[in-house]
Amino acid sequence: MGLFHRVLGGNEVWVWCLGVGIALLTFLALRVARWAVVRGLAAQYKRRKGEVQRLVVDLLRRTNPLFLATVSLWAGSLAVTLPEAGSRALGAIALLAFLLQVASWVSRFITFWVTREARHKLEEKDAAGATTLNAVGFMAKLVLWTLVLLLALQNLGIDVTALITGLGIGGIAVALALQNVLGDLFASVSIVVDKPFLVGDFIIVGEHLGTVERIGLKTTRIRSLTGEQLVFSNAELLRSPIRNFKRMFQRRIVFSFGVVYATPCDKLAAIPAMVREIIESQPNTRFDRAHFKEYGDFALLFEVVYYVLVPDYNVYMDTQHAINLELKRRFAEMGIEFAYPTQVVFLHPGQAQSEVRDGR
Repeated sequence: MGLFHRVLGGNEVWVWCLGVGIALLTFLALRVARWAVVRGLAAQYKRRKGEVQRLVVDLLRRTNPLFLATVSLWAGSLAVTLPEAGSRALGAIALLAFLLQVASWVSRFITFWVTREARHKLEEKDAAGATTLNAVGFMAKLVLWTLVLLLALQNLGIDVTALITGLGIGGIAVALALQNVLGDLFASVSIVVDKPFLVGDFIIVGEHLGTVERIGLKTTRIRSLTGEQLVFSNAELLRSPIRNFKRMFQRRIVFSFGVVYATPCDKLAAIPAMVREIIESQPNTRFDRAHFKEYGDFALLFEVVYYVLVPDYNVYMDTQHAINLELKRRFAEMGIEFAYPTQVVFLHPGQAQSEVRDGR
């Protein structure tokens, strides 16, 4: 009996050699086929810039060599007779490798789809839709890998039902221990779904203000006007009143000024109409009212209300700047003086002389 006809593990040596040869040839064939397809599709993508070709190339490049090796071993095992335990173990490994590879492909497809759709949403100025798509993509990946994990455990002979029950009991303890973290996680979901603000919005939270840079699972990051980054936990952020200036369509402006008490009545009566004329001469404004409001401690006080029809803060400041300059010029022409804190002391001559005689 020759060497190749000797029996090892229930198979002759030549059978083992045949199985190893089939496995090696299969592995090499899969690698060459992947290389050839990737090269061909990459060339097409350079010519046509097709998104489908790019996706397929990316998926093939993400094919794990361990998955190819597992497929090759399974192909080689078909030529030999394996013991029942070995066949069962190889089948479990092959199924596990298949599940992981499919999950990797599906995860990459989800990323590709979410990225493409979110880009389209941003091009349409729909930041809310882009934020929702990112959240949907994260939840889809979470469900995908959870299912893969459960299928893999079941394939390994672990009682998934008992495991889920145990995890449910243990999950209560974990939830109590991590209630702050979970609170931030659910708050992030609430932010994504309810959309009180989006990335790029200018908001004020308490004494802090700035532009939203990132909405994460636990924290939201805001770039303040002075340059530093502010980090808020999502739960804390939702518990605070939020002023979102990005959603302002027009800006209501209230300002006041005072004139001296010596101003004649006819000039006081002319001031509201003059203020109205000044405001209506400015672009992007709508006059609301101007009134002699009250008698102040040292001034006759006027209150003015108007609207700037665009939300831009710089436009508001430019408008107010122009209004203030024109008010100053008109008041100078009409001889009206702005009031400032003053105090007048009136002395009666007779009372003063009496006080001197009395030695006061």
